[in-house]
Amino acid sequence: MVKAYTQEHVYKHPWERVTSASWRKFSDPENKRTLNHILAVETLNQKLDPQTGKLYTTRALTVHAPGPWFLHKIVGQDICNCVESTVVDGRNKSMQLSTRNISLEKFIEVEESIRYDPHPDNPSGWTICRQQTSIRIKPLSALASMAEKLEQKCAERFMQNSVKGREVMERICKYLESEPASGISL
Repeated sequence: MVKAYTQEHVYKHPWERVTSASWRKFSDPENKRTLNHILAVETLNQKLDPQTGKLYTTRALTVHAPGPWFLHKIVGQDICNCVESTVVDGRNKSMQLSTRNISLEKFIEVEESIRYDPHPDNPSGWTICRQQTSIRIKPLSALASMAEKLEQKCAERFMQNSVKGREVMERICKYLESEPASGISL
């Protein structure tokens, strides 16, 4: 059993501002209160391909992922380590993030993909964000109804955290909008 969902959100900000906000999302102290489930973020690798102009980044995320008490008893922890891979194509104005858990894999698989592109109706002023998430509780497949309920609870938490993430992104975009242009380009 897999619980999957897709969300779209339009930021009424240019692509450059939204992608800058994405990089700042976890580092600002004010945002840490809103995104308190993110415990740590570390950049593991970053490479700029001189031929394509694409930036490749890999980050490690440590996430507080509480669940029902009985699941905590089975799993033995409520901390999850994830890997986020990002590709930024500044020439074509596309940013793609792919995140998956690397701990607790015996119990749960979570994969999330986010893509930021200029909005087709207003490419110079708006950005469309498309997010896809899939959650699979593994050892409970024999107990399908319990697994389905746990997947639903996990999906609800992910959707709540997505709303928090969008709030943080909007706050950073508004802050960046008020900053003088820094001349950053890819």
